[in-house]
Amino acid sequence: MGRCEDGPPADASPKVATGKLVDLIQQGDFSSAVQQISANAVKQQQPDGMTALHWSAWHGEADVARRLIAAGADPNASTHYGITPLTIACKVGSLPIVECLLAAGANPDASRRDLEAPILVASRTGNVQIVRQLVDHGADPMASNSKKQTALMWAAAEGNVDVVEYLMSKGADAERKLKTGFTAFFFAVREGNSAVVRKMVQSGVKVDQPMNPANTGGRNPRRGMTALHLSIENGHFDLAKSLLELGADPNDQRCGFTPLHNLTWVRKPHRGDNIDGTPAPIGSGNLTSLQLVDVLVEQGADVDAQLRKGSSGRGKMSHKGCTPLMFAARRNDVPLMQKLLEHGADPTIANVDNCTPFMVAAGIGTLAPGEEAGTEEEALEAVELLLELGANINHVDSNGETAMHGAAYKSLPQMVDWLAAHGADVSVWNQKNKHGWTP
Repeated sequence: MGRCEDGPPADASPKVATGKLVDLIQQGDFSSAVQQISANAVKQQQPDGMTALHWSAWHGEADVARRLIAAGADPNASTHYGITPLTIACKVGSLPIVECLLAAGANPDASRRDLEAPILVASRTGNVQIVRQLVDHGADPMASNSKKQTALMWAAAEGNVDVVEYLMSKGADAERKLKTGFTAFFFAVREGNSAVVRKMVQSGVKVDQPMNPANTGGRNPRRGMTALHLSIENGHFDLAKSLLELGADPNDQRCGFTPLHNLTWVRKPHRGDNIDGTPAPIGSGNLTSLQLVDVLVEQGADVDAQLRKGSSGRGKMSHKGCTPLMFAARRNDVPLMQKLLEHGADPTIANVDNCTPFMVAAGIGTLAPGEEAGTEEEALEAVELLLELGANINHVDSNGETAMHGAAYKSLPQMVDWLAAHGADVSVWNQKNKHGWTP
């Protein structure tokens, strides 16, 4: 018998969803899900502990969340990993869900197994209205995780200036330090967040405060580093300019180096065992490293500043007395050398061992041939530049070393030929240094 042509289509009646409520909401099938809401269904958990309320928070479905809560869903339900719906709402940045959960009694300070409270997550996400709601409902604006990182640190690292300003207005401590020496201010500097840095300095944070990590090994910063050094090492040259405008000292060398010295290894990192060389930091902004040299000098940087500290050893060049030009010469960075010379750098200033930029450019101080910055072609260009400026090709330093020793240290056969062709005296260089080594 055929279907009655005048009757309703076979699929005209409403479909009744048969999946579990929590799964339907995870899949985004909200129209089917609302039909399944009941006092028992809202308690369903997935294997990891996720509930329907967790997934409604993930999707930002405030209306569904309200229905779930009205049916008895627990606003403080926690997954097996310690995650609550409020934490998820803070992560996705859904203010309506946050308001709904807080109104239903969600704990604003419930932490993820001592790892992160909702206010830390919200501070990283950057919705200041959510952070405000959490604090208004009792969240601690100075909350921290198990690593002692605070909400202010997370906001500063992400560049969320509105959140930073609000948390500081609520008493968050901008000077609080981790064992690594980092404060919220230094996190902002490391990430190149100029607006946050400027706001903090304007709020009283000292622009030249030093970093003092408990340990300086590994990836920790050097003791005495300032925001200016840190910004340069991370390639944030526009931020470095802003810090100078805010009063940063362009000649500070409490960490052992001035910002100009700092710039030399940022421009040309040692190659290591990477055939393409170690990449320079990605950084931010439009200012180039050579333009930053101009800015530093305009702000009072001494192009002939000599380092006050440094040790020496077998084959090692002492940093003590080194100028930025000597550091640039060691890396055979001719463009930087030329820029420093344009600003009046003296190419004859030697370090504490009476080693000259010319000798360093030839290879003095090389400890790992083939792994340090500067190709043989660049080294030849550097020594030629310095020789034209009057360098003494037969100079002997207080360690008994010559430019020819440098060429041997760096394994530069063309440099040996070049030095010999330009007047290097065999009776001068064919002598033992203080360690008993000839080239």
